[in-house]
Amino acid sequence: SPIYIHDEISGYLVKLKLGKTPKNISNNLNYLDNIITNNMKMNDIKRKVAKISNSPSSVLITGETGTGKELLAKAIHYSSNRKDNPFVPINCANIPETLFESELFGYEEGAFTGAKKGGKMGLFELANGGTIFLDEIGELPMYLQAKLLRVLQENVIQRLGSINPIPIDVRVIAATNQNL
Repeated sequence: SPIYIHDEISGYLVKLKLGKTPKNISNNLNYLDNIITNNMKMNDIKRKVAKISNSPSSVLITGETGTGKELLAKAIHYSSNRKDNPFVPINCANIPETLFESELFGYEEGAFTGAKKGGKMGLFELANGGTIFLDEIGELPMYLQAKLLRVLQENVIQRLGSINPIPIDVRVIAATNQNL
């Protein structure tokens, strides 16, 4: 379903239900062709994925655990004009809250005790030109939601300890099994 803000599509919402998910699909294959189904609703989802794949809009995928949310995110990415660029999946539930910001946005040398010499590139920078998949987005700490919103609005990130903004071109696909 398209999400409209001021009469413009600003994103999409896709909801999945538990079912069988194909396993071991290579990144080099067309994901849509490998989602084999004769279910009308799933075929409708495949048509919508094909329609939205080249849109720059962010996408939120909702559905129960095990319904194939990451498979759908990969189908969107690998059906898009970004398919030759990185697909960076992140499980937000697996990153300790104290490390979220440095993992997502990176840091400069000396930004904190234990920071690597030369600093570290963040996952958003690694995904530049491609897609970042934020799985379990409902686990993202509240203070980072404001920073993520700024990234979505301005298309820039700022490493911890830096005053220099870094422009990025990243499509965000998020997924959750929670009611946000």
